[in-house]
Amino acid sequence: MTQPLALIVDDEPDICELLEITLMRMGIDTRSALTLGDARELLTQNTFDLCLSDMRLPDGNGIELVRHINETYPQTPVAMITAHGNMESAVEALKAGAFDFVSKPVDLDVLRKLVEKALNLKRPDPVPAKESGKVTSASPLLGTSEPMDRIRHLIAKLARSQAPVYISGESGTGKELAARQIHAQGPRSAQNFVAVNCGAIPSELMESELFGHVKGSFTGATTDHEGLFHVADGGTLFLDEVADLPLSMQVKLLRAIQEKQVRPVGGHREIPVDIRIISATHKDLAERVKQGEFRQDLFYRINVIELTIPPLRERSGDIPLLADKILERLGGKGIKPKLLDSALDRLKAYPFPGNVRELENILERATTLCENNTLAANDLLLPETPLDHSNAKSDQPLGDMLGDIERQAIVKALEETHWNRTAAAKRLGMSLRSLRYRLEKLGID
Repeated sequence: MTQPLALIVDDEPDICELLEITLMRMGIDTRSALTLGDARELLTQNTFDLCLSDMRLPDGNGIELVRHINETYPQTPVAMITAHGNMESAVEALKAGAFDFVSKPVDLDVLRKLVEKALNLKRPDPVPAKESGKVTSASPLLGTSEPMDRIRHLIAKLARSQAPVYISGESGTGKELAARQIHAQGPRSAQNFVAVNCGAIPSELMESELFGHVKGSFTGATTDHEGLFHVADGGTLFLDEVADLPLSMQVKLLRAIQEKQVRPVGGHREIPVDIRIISATHKDLAERVKQGEFRQDLFYRINVIELTIPPLRERSGDIPLLADKILERLGGKGIKPKLLDSALDRLKAYPFPGNVRELENILERATTLCENNTLAANDLLLPETPLDHSNAKSDQPLGDMLGDIERQAIVKALEETHWNRTAAAKRLGMSLRSLRYRLEKLGID
């Protein structure tokens, strides 16, 4: 097996020697350059598996080298060596395409882990973007539309970085699925992916859940508790609905991300953690920053790279494929429910305020109520004029929204038939038994 080769770029000979010795003990061969010009020359002569570069160089800076390598040698990950505490430089390097960063004085344990992850990176996909979009069966992110093709390729690119990613998009678009794909395609895939809904944890328990606590630190702490940062150590921590974090917790999260270490509640020492942070919310985080509800410095730190997941109404061409896969799952080992063309046309014309999650719920409900395992347009129970959710509370559960839509359709049918249940069931395209079940469930007398 060929020995890995690393490029070290630093104008301090002592630093170069320290890095050379450390990598040599890891079985990695090295070439060193003291200037940006020397580094460019070495890149033309060798194929490197990794580059470690200082930020400040006599004839330029490391950001220039990051951009040059990304454009000319995209298979080579670059890690930046930054001044201690200079997060601005670190974030700038990550935005420019650096794989990761390490601060001076260099912690050799941190460096070794960084190098191992860089060497575990998969090579970039050589298949052109337009062609790879046609092959969707292997990816859980289904769709042949241009937006989804773009999302899949961006995910593949993000997987080659350790930069924090902020995923934005409406509820039900698949933000967690995208986060899992970034993790699965990256060098941390063999380690834990830990997802936490920041809005579901009581504020008084948030610090303990994230950072852990020691026995006796508060009433009820009868044993030591390992926080989610520790559970995710070596892997990825996904902070869903990060906008719901209380301000007091935002300060502590920022420090944990910047220092790469946490202190359990009641603990007396910091514990190093090696995790990648991916966060998401359906809310407008930039607007919450303007309103003083979210810290600007934390937003700056977690939003190094933003990935926006498009709503389903902007890729309606993907609905047939999505519906087919959902019905295949709903059918189980039995016969897959059949979706008539009339029903598919209704779905393609519907704006889906709840996105893919709403599509799943609509098809699951329709499958329960339909006759002969065949879904017609009426089985979908879609209102002719969808409810306007733009004024609805952003935290209203999707189930409640769908219940409102279903109730509206049933009540309308009952009113038009003077509350004749048999006639209303016929108008809705369901059996009388199914209508009675829905009336009881929705509490309609």
